[in-house]
Amino acid sequence: MFEFVNGLPVHALVVHAVVVLIPLAVLGAVVIAVWPAARERYGWLVVAFAGVATLLTPVASVSGFALRERLPDNELIQAHEALGQQLIFFVAPLFLAVLVLMIAHRAGARTERPKSWAKPVLVVFAVLSVVAGAAAGVQVYRVGDAGSRAVWDGVAEQPVR
Repeated sequence: MFEFVNGLPVHALVVHAVVVLIPLAVLGAVVIAVWPAARERYGWLVVAFAGVATLLTPVASVSGFALRERLPDNELIQAHEALGQQLIFFVAPLFLAVLVLMIAHRAGARTERPKSWAKPVLVVFAVLSVVAGAAAGVQVYRVGDAGSRAVWDGVAEQPVR
């Protein structure tokens, strides 16, 4: 895997996509969980955001490993790395929850008489979407905070030239 694009580390580029897509997926998951009209209109977009974030999360981890090898050993980077490795375990359940929510929504809406199983499945996966979204949102914040501390710790205290 290549490590740089136009002199910028791939990690920095991919991380920014992850940091944008996960909160969008989280907000979208909450909205489509509680508002059926939004689910109908934006549900598959939320699934796409969560899916792309799920695919990019391991790319961010792998590119982070490559970047770490170029940097001196640092406790803050190790903390960021440890949290980052866990992120997939928060994002993948969010993706699966919103995906099943949308599949159940689609299956229940296909006929004039909604299927008897659709309503309970919608309720369960709406709740799971909100819970998984909250967990993913907290974890992406923790990873990002640790990463920004690893990059900027001590920099803000230095005088500007």
